[in-house]
Amino acid sequence: MRKLKKLGILALGLTLAFAVTGCGKKDAAKDNKVVKVGVVGESNEMWVPVIEELKKEGIEVQLVTFTDYNTPNAALNGGEVDLNAFQHYAYLNKEKDNNGYKIDSIGDTFISAMNIYSKKIDNLSGIKEGDKVAVPNDATNEGRALKVLEAAALIELNKAAGDSPEVKDITANPFNLELVEVDAANVYALLPDVTIAVINCNYALDNGLNPGKDSLFQDSVSIYAGKNYVNLIAARTEDLDNEVYKKIVKAYQSDAVKDVYADTFKGSYLAAWEE
Repeated sequence: MRKLKKLGILALGLTLAFAVTGCGKKDAAKDNKVVKVGVVGESNEMWVPVIEELKKEGIEVQLVTFTDYNTPNAALNGGEVDLNAFQHYAYLNKEKDNNGYKIDSIGDTFISAMNIYSKKIDNLSGIKEGDKVAVPNDATNEGRALKVLEAAALIELNKAAGDSPEVKDITANPFNLELVEVDAANVYALLPDVTIAVINCNYALDNGLNPGKDSLFQDSVSIYAGKNYVNLIAARTEDLDNEVYKKIVKAYQSDAVKDVYADTFKGSYLAAWEE
């Protein structure tokens, strides 16, 4: 009987130990945090090193893909996703003004480079009097194109115009450059007919250009006084101090992501968090 009692106690001890171990596993699984990040489109390779890094800390980053630009902020504001990463500050501020969303930036990511390209000259020193320059004709992209031309010392702009100048804000045009204004998607097609063109990175890539290697002059975060054109990771305002979300931002703002910008996206994206 005494032996049986001992066996019974031993069995009970093993059962309890198993139960504690089982609970430990369950709690560990419970501690594994899942963070849903809203993105637009399928080109999200920059998130691969972020996802891998966060796995080490028991944080699972899940990308939720949207097909349009109207839905991700509504989804974030409504709690369907925890963060989103698809927009720049100008777009976010407009969305907040129009819809009353309680969301804000939790970290900067990149700007999409607008560079100067040419099929006629190899260096900007080859610019001559009266040369033609193709630029996008919509307000946002044309303003950026003018800022790039100013940074390249080809024109001067009224400082009061800020980061969104118009053609009327050109205060000096030493080469008497002729601006050819067309839809952003058609600027590349004009390259054979103009001396230089300022082309959005997506259209440059679509037409076989390598933004990091083929441009005569490269865009830079430092060109702009504000953050209007800087892309960001957004969170609900109430979650801006969330430590897990901050870890995601830290993992994103890394050399590994910069390498993806340079290699996979051929210099189309420029890291904005170091400026």
